[in-house]
Amino acid sequence: MEKTLNLLMGRQLSGPQLQALGVALDSTKLKQRPAVLVKKGRIFCQRCGFQAPRANYALPDKSYYCPACLAWGRLTTTMSLYSIPEANDFKKYSQDLLEKKPRLSLWQKKAAKELLQTVKRKQERLLWAVTGAGKTEMLFEALNFALLDQQRVCLATPRVDVCNELYPRLCQAFPKVKSCLLYQNSGQEYTYTQLVVCTVHQLLRFYHAFDLLVIDEVDAFPYINDRQLHYAVTHAKKINSSTLYLTATPDRYLKQQIHQNKLAVTCLPLRHHRHLLPEITLVKLRFPKQKIEERTKKYLIKWVKNKIPFLVFVPQIAMLKPILKELQHLWPTLKGECVSALDPDRLQKVKNLRTGIDQYLVTTTILERGITITRLNVMVLQADAPLFSETVLVQIAGRVGRDKDYPSGEVVFTYQEMTFALRAAKKQIKLLNQKAEQLLKNDEMSTL
Repeated sequence: MEKTLNLLMGRQLSGPQLQALGVALDSTKLKQRPAVLVKKGRIFCQRCGFQAPRANYALPDKSYYCPACLAWGRLTTTMSLYSIPEANDFKKYSQDLLEKKPRLSLWQKKAAKELLQTVKRKQERLLWAVTGAGKTEMLFEALNFALLDQQRVCLATPRVDVCNELYPRLCQAFPKVKSCLLYQNSGQEYTYTQLVVCTVHQLLRFYHAFDLLVIDEVDAFPYINDRQLHYAVTHAKKINSSTLYLTATPDRYLKQQIHQNKLAVTCLPLRHHRHLLPEITLVKLRFPKQKIEERTKKYLIKWVKNKIPFLVFVPQIAMLKPILKELQHLWPTLKGECVSALDPDRLQKVKNLRTGIDQYLVTTTILERGITITRLNVMVLQADAPLFSETVLVQIAGRVGRDKDYPSGEVVFTYQEMTFALRAAKKQIKLLNQKAEQLLKNDEMSTL
């Protein structure tokens, strides 16, 4: 029983969920609060923050339920949420937990120091760093401090793919620290650990649990503009805690928070290998019905000839197989596959591209972020489609040139009608490169 109760520290579960674990609801260790409140004719869910007129969600027994988080177990006005306050019951270490300190540039060290100070002061900060800048490595000193201080730490992200990229790197960096990886169908059962890597949705099961909460890819779908997930983030961390937000492409709201001095920011426009971001090549197409035109094909021919792996992004799932068939017709001996969020094998397919089994993938925006392939080119077909926002396009371009041995590459966007997003993405990368060049220039001047 004691071991089961430990699993509840910093968690929040309903009565039926506790009983399924064999936990008696009258345990003196459990803290209890109403699951769904009724205020001025409206229901308010204390797990996900959903609010609505109560009449819309009435049950036959005259109680009311929350429709927004049914997937996590039904909550009604007759039920309670139970939790055990986080006790930080972790081993005390006297030596650094970081297995091997990464080699950081002068600018990375400055950013890492600012993150560390933020954690020490229990504050909030946004790390705005271009794709491939080494955001994870810049976090290590702050994570090391928090873990040595017996704080409970969580790295959450909207995307499963990003979780799977982050988790092995953190396990390698902090091998002595017990950790767990949480997302739907991850194959791992929840255990009480000091370090948690999870999707943002998993935070709905936590309550005042974390001393340090890191939200990676804070601008990504589905976290962006989702009130439920923002509520989950607010309540998963302790009242006295620190929060770090990471992104390469802050949205309008984050930029506004920075401009109004409501959110501290560390900005790094330079990649870890000190090379500039590959800039976008725009290719205007004439014949919309033809999938891959001659002007587009010439880039693919060059990539295939030079044996460079590539991603072809499309705006709709329905386009995946037709484009794949066309590529297979053009290069029948070349191995490639298509992938989307609905594909249960997408992680293996990305691995196949990374290891050289495949030379290309046709993909939706599911691979816009969170993956690193050593040597890569990218192409976006119909980049003027509404799905391809400025943020998405910049993230896609950021898949290229991430490795110090292959710091350049080609980014090709095809379109029929010029859009605001296309202009803005191209302009953003140019501006970031100008700032990076200035940093490099200042760096050279300081060594004279």
